[in-house]
Amino acid sequence: MTSTLEIDTEEGGAGAAAFIPLSDPDVTLEDIAAVEAVLRSSRLSSGPRVEEFEASFADYVGRKFAVATAGGTMGLVLALLAYGVGPGDEVIAPSYSFRETLHAIALIGARPVFVDIDYWSGTIAPAKVEAALTEKTRAIVAGNTNGHPAPWDELREIATRKRIALLEDSTEAIGSRYKGRLVGSFGDASVFDFSQPGPLVCGQGGMVVTDDINVAVALKRFRAHKMNERSSVVVGSSAPYQVEISDITAALGLSQLKRIDEILEKRKLIEHYYFKHIKSFEGIKDPFISPDVTEIHWFLYVVHLGTRFSRSSRDSIVEDLGVENIEAAAYSAPLHTQRRYLDDGYRRGDFFVTEKVADRSVALPFHAHLTESHIAFIVETMKDASVNVGAGAAIY
Repeated sequence: MTSTLEIDTEEGGAGAAAFIPLSDPDVTLEDIAAVEAVLRSSRLSSGPRVEEFEASFADYVGRKFAVATAGGTMGLVLALLAYGVGPGDEVIAPSYSFRETLHAIALIGARPVFVDIDYWSGTIAPAKVEAALTEKTRAIVAGNTNGHPAPWDELREIATRKRIALLEDSTEAIGSRYKGRLVGSFGDASVFDFSQPGPLVCGQGGMVVTDDINVAVALKRFRAHKMNERSSVVVGSSAPYQVEISDITAALGLSQLKRIDEILEKRKLIEHYYFKHIKSFEGIKDPFISPDVTEIHWFLYVVHLGTRFSRSSRDSIVEDLGVENIEAAAYSAPLHTQRRYLDDGYRRGDFFVTEKVADRSVALPFHAHLTESHIAFIVETMKDASVNVGAGAAIY
């Protein structure tokens, strides 16, 4: 479908812009037709389309089983429960993350043990994980931050040696590859979320993938019970959370999954435009790609301001972009600084790298409906906004 975004230009430069959203799902007429077909059917709730979506997604990632859930947070809740994690247990996770997903650790009563990240990739630092292990550690949750795969070989070695679960949050990295393998294939169980922003968007919903049939069975029992299982003594031993998705949601997800490579390729073009226009901005650190990363697909286009910029100057830049109808945001509010986790003893200042990166990260619009004119306007506006708050600062 064509975009409604427009840039009014005058000869010699960019003019005023229509609103440029942070994300804008790539929905086609085929996607709409897939949803309409379900709406005209006799089954709207979880049914055959969900099962088809699960099978197709498992095949795409290269896993044996996939279980659809109401979202990434509940997907991680079910995964933790499937591995027997609960109150009194500790789960190691990065504070710099998609916070909505990692709240799952607290929701099941476990204690999140936050650790610092690698400055360049933004992913969890294995050395910090090693230092945080205790006899109470039951799992590691590592994310592919903003599309960049975590160091999975090192994390797998730790998890195997300590005999703890390794759970992968791949919400932000559909299509990225680490040493040739797709993300979602590294954790004992891996979690995806299909809400905005991102390349595969079906309103709400998530998916948990695994190769362990026992884990897959547990995930389904915690998710919901089927009508024909009402009298089962085994199934009835656990209370379900009732966190299924509908056939409507699954139809949209399945339709987008069929053309995921096309969607990702469109986003690659937008990445190219950003790189072309932003490389002349001396105050910006380009997105880093580790040598072990075979392919990367960004969640959002996140740029990092130089060290002379402060958190308040970053916020001022975001506000100035908003004045020009460009939706931008601070990429992450570190979890250890949020009120929920202060009771666990966390305070600002605990994780130097996480805070340094988070304070200077700006998420810019990133979706297939952008044009090179949009990108040029966004970057030029950001340059202008930075003039009074530290332009030309040292990158590192």
